[in-house]
Amino acid sequence: MPEEMINIKIAVDFDGTIVEHQYPEIGKEKLFAFETLREMQKRGFKLILWTVRSGNELEEAVEFCRNKGVEFYAVNKNYPEEVIDKNFVRKIEADIYIDDRNVGGFPGWSAVWQMLNPDVTVLIPQKGKRMPGYGNRGISRLRRLFGK
Repeated sequence: MPEEMINIKIAVDFDGTIVEHQYPEIGKEKLFAFETLREMQKRGFKLILWTVRSGNELEEAVEFCRNKGVEFYAVNKNYPEEVIDKNFVRKIEADIYIDDRNVGGFPGWSAVWQMLNPDVTVLIPQKGKRMPGYGNRGISRLRRLFGK
């Protein structure tokens, strides 16, 4: 793995990005969210959960992600040991921000994967069509990559 990938920090929003908006409840997970996040972790990206949730709602979100196989490098902090000054409003320092509130909205996890991995071809089967080179299996590379 290239050295520059190991140090890339990605801040990821929870509500509306990893799961559907249902705050303060936890919404339904977004398609390919956890598959993509787990693969990003395998590739050495440092994932930071960046959310407005706090207290019990934050703990529930972190546990929800942990149960799905995603353990964050830090939660609402730049690094795990950071001490937050409650009197100072600041932004998480990251190289990439994945959030549903960006210009144009959230593109979906498949598009995020393609943006972060432009050299990886992703074939998504169309209903009733066979994938080239896959015979009649119709399995997309994204699904093979994430084991679904």
